[in-house]
Amino acid sequence: MVTAAEKVSGHKWGMAVDVDRCTGCQACVMACQAENNTTLSTEDVYRQKRTFAWIRIERYWYGEFPDVKARFIPIMCQHCENAPCEPVCPVFATYHNTEGMNVQIYNRCVGTRYCGNGCPYNVRFFNYWEPVWPKSLRNQLNPDVTVRSRGIMEKCSFCVQRIRRGVREAARDGRELQDGDIEPACVEACPTNALVFGDYNDADSRVSVMRNDDRKYTLLDKLNTFPNVVYLAQVDATEGATGGHE
Repeated sequence: MVTAAEKVSGHKWGMAVDVDRCTGCQACVMACQAENNTTLSTEDVYRQKRTFAWIRIERYWYGEFPDVKARFIPIMCQHCENAPCEPVCPVFATYHNTEGMNVQIYNRCVGTRYCGNGCPYNVRFFNYWEPVWPKSLRNQLNPDVTVRSRGIMEKCSFCVQRIRRGVREAARDGRELQDGDIEPACVEACPTNALVFGDYNDADSRVSVMRNDDRKYTLLDKLNTFPNVVYLAQVDATEGATGGHE
């Protein structure tokens, strides 16, 4: 589904996740935290059940003992076309832009948490405290990403700073943006290439090809949120494709 606005912008960004390749190593989680200046979840924060990360790895078990197997599913903001988080925001701090992304404007957010309550994927998080890093880690903060203050909602942005940089560099060099030129931190860090990012408006892009794969499914598709993140089911040698997540 490509809207008129997305045709004007020329891009519709999305991600495909091949669950069959994911090993649950959490390299994507750490890369996202470093790239986007996500605060550390210390033991004290964990005990208060206030931990958060923009991407998480969920683990599921299937099969009968002793033939029990694990599957891992990376879950981040799904950047839904029909996002339930957007219409409930009273200050328009979150909206759907012309490139298929669900955008969060931090300096508009007043922390009502309505969007977090509306999100069925549990991928929006509230900053309960001012971010603090050990002295040894302060120099690793990314200057391209703002450090969010307490009292606001935040979530995966598809590393929008990398998208903007890639588009600017292509325009500066006078060339067309190529598939694979832009990679969010999670995609770049994945050692098994389970995560693929690209432009759905490019029919030849890897992400477009994966979206048309027979193994493709979306999370909680019965809610009709129409996510721009698609998953490819895990392949079991004895049972065929498995891994659909309701």
